[in-house]
Amino acid sequence: MAVSMQVDIVSAEGEIFSGKADMLFAQAANGEVGILPLHTQFLSQLRPGEVRVKSGDEEDSYYINSGTIEVQPHVVTILADTCVRSKDLDEAHAAEAKQRAEDAMENAKSEVDIARAQVELAEAVAQIQTITKLRERLQKTGMA
Repeated sequence: MAVSMQVDIVSAEGEIFSGKADMLFAQAANGEVGILPLHTQFLSQLRPGEVRVKSGDEEDSYYINSGTIEVQPHVVTILADTCVRSKDLDEAHAAEAKQRAEDAMENAKSEVDIARAQVELAEAVAQIQTITKLRERLQKTGMA
């Protein structure tokens, strides 16, 4: 029997995913991490970006704007501020948000305004990257 781990992804809206997985990828504070069953304990903030959960031939993809990942040898828990299935992301909305953030940075009057615009820009860019990666994976598998 193959070794798997329990993965739970929870956001403020409720439970997003709960199930067994063979591997998980997430955007940790210092870069992308790949987690396998029996991984050493690990705790990190998460950056805006994609979280992928692989179980056999199945792969689920989610976008989170921020959160925390806790890794135990048999359990991975992600507490996300906001989480959306990647296939439910709206590319036009993300592009508009990116443009608004860029405009806000140009017109910022204080460091607080700049910082807020930078966060919004990072989230919009991460959404666009998540959509692009999902599209590429679908094209490779012939599902697009």
